[in-house]
Amino acid sequence: MNRSRIISLILLTLLLSFGVMSCAGEQEAAPVVEKAAEVVVEKAAEVVQVDPVEQAALAYFADKAEDNNMIAQDAFIEKVKAGGDFMVLDIRSAADYEKGHVIGAVNAPWGPAVAENMSKLPDDKTIYLYCYSGQTAGQTTALLNVAGFDVKSVRYGFNLGISKVEGYEEVIETTPNFFDAINTKVDPAIEAAVVNYFNTLAEDPDTKNNIISSTAAKAMMDASEGGDLVILSIRQTKDYDAGHIAGAINIPWAKGMQTQFDTLPKDKQILVYCYSGQTAGQTVAILKLLGYDAASIKSGMGTAGTGGSGWGIEGFDVVL
Repeated sequence: MNRSRIISLILLTLLLSFGVMSCAGEQEAAPVVEKAAEVVVEKAAEVVQVDPVEQAALAYFADKAEDNNMIAQDAFIEKVKAGGDFMVLDIRSAADYEKGHVIGAVNAPWGPAVAENMSKLPDDKTIYLYCYSGQTAGQTTALLNVAGFDVKSVRYGFNLGISKVEGYEEVIETTPNFFDAINTKVDPAIEAAVVNYFNTLAEDPDTKNNIISSTAAKAMMDASEGGDLVILSIRQTKDYDAGHIAGAINIPWAKGMQTQFDTLPKDKQILVYCYSGQTAGQTVAILKLLGYDAASIKSGMGTAGTGGSGWGIEGFDVVL
């Protein structure tokens, strides 16, 4: 065998050996790729699904506005007199709206009509909202802010706030105003939650509109057995300590108060009260969006000078 033939055989042998080793290497590498794929799948499975309704509801208190999403009745009237780029929303009944409403106000009576008109609300300007005494406006304010609107409720509403301001008649008209067809988009999940909220206001006859009178609340407390009812005071600690409804727990109204909501049971009814019912209304709206069975005590503990009602004003007992 000549020298060149021997060299050729050696090169052929080396090439065959390299090919075998490469195939073996590829076969051994395959499981590594498969394992990597398994890791990717496992990591994908670990991704937490975020509920947009829960996220927005919790953010309401995590990012709570310093003005509590309210405007004083006298400041509101001055703003209407001065004019500006804002909307006024009246959620009283159509009949009361027709008798007289704030200049420029559009009407969406409390209930499903509010949700039905969400697409006609502007998301690029402030909306000032009022009801009768501020309690249903409180609920609506929280719901619409969760939906992405900038809403402020007028303190004490029309009956106990606006109509008590001297010279308020200057900003009252009877000419109807109408929504613009602007087709504002709201997150579908949040929109569905708000629609359901308003569609179920009469679901519990004892707490229709998510409100219960002091008298009915007292009767419910007396009939409660086995701790199936929770009373929640959201008044400030110093006021809670000065006197509260017997058995009430205290989560003071404040930025970050949502971090304590997980101490509340979802299998019991929760009656919330504040000072006049307005911040309790906001709290009830958020709690219900989070899956709690909540309602507010009408007019809260009661605010002297408003002519309203309330647990304390009506003479029900408090404890220290």
